[in-house]
Amino acid sequence: MKAKEKRKGSQYYWIFLLLIGCGQPFSWVETLSKPWTLSEKEISEILPQFQQKFPDFHDRLKAFALWQVGKPYELFCLGEETGEDKDPIFRLDVSDCTVHVLTSLASVQSLSWNEAKINLINIHYKPNENGISIPTYKSRWHYTTDRIQDHPSTRNITLGLLPNDQLKTVTITLNKKSDGKAFLDLDWKKPTSVQYISSEYLNSKVLQNLPKVAGVAFVRESYFKMGLVVAHEGMVIDQKNIIHASAEYGETVSMDFMEYYFREEGPLFDGVLFYSFHPLTE
Repeated sequence: MKAKEKRKGSQYYWIFLLLIGCGQPFSWVETLSKPWTLSEKEISEILPQFQQKFPDFHDRLKAFALWQVGKPYELFCLGEETGEDKDPIFRLDVSDCTVHVLTSLASVQSLSWNEAKINLINIHYKPNENGISIPTYKSRWHYTTDRIQDHPSTRNITLGLLPNDQLKTVTITLNKKSDGKAFLDLDWKKPTSVQYISSEYLNSKVLQNLPKVAGVAFVRESYFKMGLVVAHEGMVIDQKNIIHASAEYGETVSMDFMEYYFREEGPLFDGVLFYSFHPLTE
């Protein structure tokens, strides 16, 4: 069996262990029809049940992420429904890596499809001068690095995980390529310094210092010249497993984090940032 096929099969093993190890009420998730098979009305009927079953915010986020496993992958699948990007503002039928994180975060704070859509707008778009988030292409949080530096719902916790001398630093202008041109047409650039954990210092002991549900953003150094830092992101569950919408597997998968990151040919990325999740009302 090829390594990729072995890893793809192992996702079901890991979700089985997660559900069995968690016991009730997490095993309840497996009794639900998958979200991409349901209507907006059916989703609205299920969302309050997550609130009832999982009153703790992070337990609810974990349960919702588990519910997404198997969802078909589609890159750049959220938009503004008008203007440059006519994709839906909110959807649960497909995901890419960022969409998995943001729709999960919006859904666990909602009692209906419409409320989840409103929450997604507040998570996915920067507020204007009046503090109101309006969905436009240019107001979107396009960069994961920018979002975990400045968005209150996803806060960078990397600096607290290792001593400073074990972190790498890149000084970069987000959205500015090495030739000076913008990567995206946003009328926006952001000079910033980013510290991240390089692959040589990433191990299971680092994971043990994470919250029970945390975000992870994967750094690819070859992207720096394009004005980017992060190549992929997902959610780390119970300091051990990653749940993420994966282009490699064509769907949302659950697997051992270290097995995903470190391959026979070497690390899949150059480093990581970790971030914590917080309710909009916090």
